[in-house]
Amino acid sequence: MNALERELSERFGARVGRGQSLADLTSFRIGGPADLFVTVESAEELAAALAGARRAATPAMCLGAGTNLLVSDRGVRGLVVKLGASFDRCRIEETRVEAGAAMAFGALVEAVVERGLAGLEFGEGIPGSVGGGLVMNAGAFGGEMARVVVAIQGVTGAGEIRTLAKDEVGFAYRRTNLPAGFVITRVDFELESGDREALQARVADLRARRAARQPRGLPNAGSIFKNPPGNFAGRLLEGAGLKGARMGGAAFSGQHANFIVNLGGARAAEVRALIEMARNRVRESSGVWLEPEVRFVGEW
Repeated sequence: MNALERELSERFGARVGRGQSLADLTSFRIGGPADLFVTVESAEELAAALAGARRAATPAMCLGAGTNLLVSDRGVRGLVVKLGASFDRCRIEETRVEAGAAMAFGALVEAVVERGLAGLEFGEGIPGSVGGGLVMNAGAFGGEMARVVVAIQGVTGAGEIRTLAKDEVGFAYRRTNLPAGFVITRVDFELESGDREALQARVADLRARRAARQPRGLPNAGSIFKNPPGNFAGRLLEGAGLKGARMGGAAFSGQHANFIVNLGGARAAEVRALIEMARNRVRESSGVWLEPEVRFVGEW
């Protein structure tokens, strides 16, 4: 690790940290430290960091907005790379949109709707970044990323900058099949022209619907489980009596059973234990084995 730390420090200076806590960088506000941490501001810098980690035989992962994941209390071994402010912007030309992977999904929705572009309204209220939304093929209210993405740019685990066409992404329900170690830096969309006022009204309606049924004000990672075919995870969890179920500082929301909230001081181990308990209860009550949507990161 010392050789990699020296190499990164020579290139990135004070942006390199050791033992950086990840809790404040996740929407759950949970997580231990990263062995090494660096913020990058270009695809070239990201490529250099990943190539350095590969040469040092050190595992590396990229952290976006920190949603939809649960970081272990023990933290993350190896290198954690965070995309900086230069990845938090978009470029719009007619119906073509190029969005940085670190841009908040909600901010992108607001930007395109303001320009009268349709196709991303479903993203209103989806937590996290554009890159994270792509990885999970985020969707809601009948829409999903796969329908509007035309290409993505990123960096391979070996430090090579690449562009992937839509058919190379491997879209599936709430996931993609990207090459191992591939880190997204930009997502390109092809949208449709629409009426700005009608689109704004649609977004306002979706915002109100989410606010009425999803927890606000407490740290969470979004939906915990994927919806099984022909059913809803929240309905199955509620039917198994899990609304409000608590373990330490973590609890299933009393507003929506498919959300776990951090009531204060929750540990990753408590959240994961709650998830496993819920999976077992749902299987016992309905025969369905729920698949987590949240990703488990770090040393467990």
